[in-house]
Amino acid sequence: MRGEALKGHLDLLLLAAVRARPAHGYAIIENLRLRSGGSLDLPEGTVYPVLHRLERAGFLRSRWSEASGRRRRTYEVTEEGLSELRARERDWREFSRAVEGVLVEAT
Repeated sequence: MRGEALKGHLDLLLLAAVRARPAHGYAIIENLRLRSGGSLDLPEGTVYPVLHRLERAGFLRSRWSEASGRRRRTYEVTEEGLSELRARERDWREFSRAVEGVLVEAT
């Protein structure tokens, strides 16, 4: 998928990927890749800055944990993040319907 197509939608995708349960960065990246059938194979350099920005905005919170002797940061959605996610989902569905209406040929 082209990078331009993700602009403006990455916040929505990351919040949705973390909604069900807390996850560390690599698991979030893997979740997006698997759930999109490989279309969203995002590099760490794209995902981590957005996770940090979402945390600064109060939409995510993180905590450090240790697994197999390695420290990793686990992210979870805050109540404010859930509210933001719902608003972005509504916006996305409205936008998607509008685009689909334009793309469908009149019969």
